[in-house]
Amino acid sequence: MSEIDVPESFNAAAYFVDRNLEEGRADEPAILAEDREISYRELAENVNRAGNALLQLGVQMEQRVLLALLDGPEFAYCFFGAMKIGAVPVPVNTMLKPQDYEYFLADSRARVLVVSAELLPSLRDAAGRSPHLEQVLVVGEAPGYQSFDELVARQGRELEPAITSRDDVAFWLYTSGTTGRPRAAVHLHHDMVFCYQLYAKGILNLSSADRTFSVAKLYFAYGLGNALYCPLGAGATTVLYPGRPQPGAVFDVVATYRPSLFFAVPTAYAAMLRAAEQDQAIDISSVRLAVSAGEALPASLFTRWRERFGIDILDGIGSTEVLHIFLSNREGDIRPGSSGKPVPGYELKIVDDDGSPAADGSVGNLTVRGDSTCAYYWNKHEASKRAIVGEWIRTGDKYRIDEDGYYWYAGRADDMLKVGGIWVSPTEVESTIVEFPGVLECAVVGARDDDTLVKPKAFVVLNDPSMAGDELAGEIRDFVKGRIATYKYPRWIEFVSELPKTSTGKIQRFKLRQNAEK
Repeated sequence: MSEIDVPESFNAAAYFVDRNLEEGRADEPAILAEDREISYRELAENVNRAGNALLQLGVQMEQRVLLALLDGPEFAYCFFGAMKIGAVPVPVNTMLKPQDYEYFLADSRARVLVVSAELLPSLRDAAGRSPHLEQVLVVGEAPGYQSFDELVARQGRELEPAITSRDDVAFWLYTSGTTGRPRAAVHLHHDMVFCYQLYAKGILNLSSADRTFSVAKLYFAYGLGNALYCPLGAGATTVLYPGRPQPGAVFDVVATYRPSLFFAVPTAYAAMLRAAEQDQAIDISSVRLAVSAGEALPASLFTRWRERFGIDILDGIGSTEVLHIFLSNREGDIRPGSSGKPVPGYELKIVDDDGSPAADGSVGNLTVRGDSTCAYYWNKHEASKRAIVGEWIRTGDKYRIDEDGYYWYAGRADDMLKVGGIWVSPTEVESTIVEFPGVLECAVVGARDDDTLVKPKAFVVLNDPSMAGDELAGEIRDFVKGRIATYKYPRWIEFVSELPKTSTGKIQRFKLRQNAEK
């Protein structure tokens, strides 16, 4: 376990924001966002103003503040401003529907909502129906609503941090909903320190000389670390982009701001490679290292990226519950297709369904122990008990360890298929299918045959949809049989225009399973 010392009396906002002033970085750039450059002094002052604004609105310690904000400086002001007064910021996905926001407001019992004007149409009705919400602050132009900018500008720029402990509640993050209704993982003031120290410093060697840019947004646990508390912890500069991360826009941001660390998910890397095929002049040479998480990065995608750009991608796995990456490849020690080895400071075990150590080389359930793990799920007692057992958390991921100590992802626990009494990893089948020429992406789930036995079914997206048909499906099945064990091949192939995904790019296999059961 880690020996990082976090004092008993501790406030995360003071650590990640104020400490940079104490260390002489007041005039250094903290945030670059479109045409704005925010120094560490300006960041600290605006965090204080945001905290004072929340105090003026009557927000007290431990009360929730819902943040429905596009990536930008205001997110940082609100996130750390709420935390500095001992309140609890709750960032939420910015790409959801009104009913989702109604659930977040009801579940969190937020007293204040801070929302980007662009998102207000999706939250207006939900906010009006929330019995706990007392104030809506809007970033941007929204007649009839309290302006966040105007309220904050009237506040003082000094603010003493609330007297909080390292184990006080600092913020919540909702799970991405790949298996159903989002749950709020309750994180404490010390959690971000461990992710910054163990992963950002220990694996990425992040320093004040770096600039970071994350395709994953700030409301996502992965993006929150990549683009906010990790760069601020190091005194580095973060590049924030509020728009949708289409390949062209991403390349433009990289060309303009020249980040040295780049973070994305496999879906984004694949899309960027397709765009780069059409423009050989694309230059991302400022990037010294790329990082992938969110789902397993296929070895073929890693290889294509390195061949095209000459940059390594460090694939790893983290979770909303553990906050950031706890298992990772690292510079000079990359095994393409694997998730690498444990990040020092975290302990990992692979166990069978009874909780006993899995046999060497066999697939089992991944459990993790580390000091960034959430305390519990808010108002989800049974789910908390199922997931968190003492100091260990069950991630819900299936993994195996090879003879060299590298961890290999084998799918989610509820995605694994038992075919003829043998576990089949959907990820392995998917990785094989996407190597077939013309396949853009695919997802594999279990479906029942005439004997009600579970067999693999593949949902396939083609580069050219007009090629879909029985003949091509047969060719894909034969292709799979020729590359992996025959019993793993998909008995059915359904061509679809797109796969259902969360906004962070994760495939929602539970929706495909529902489709397969019809």
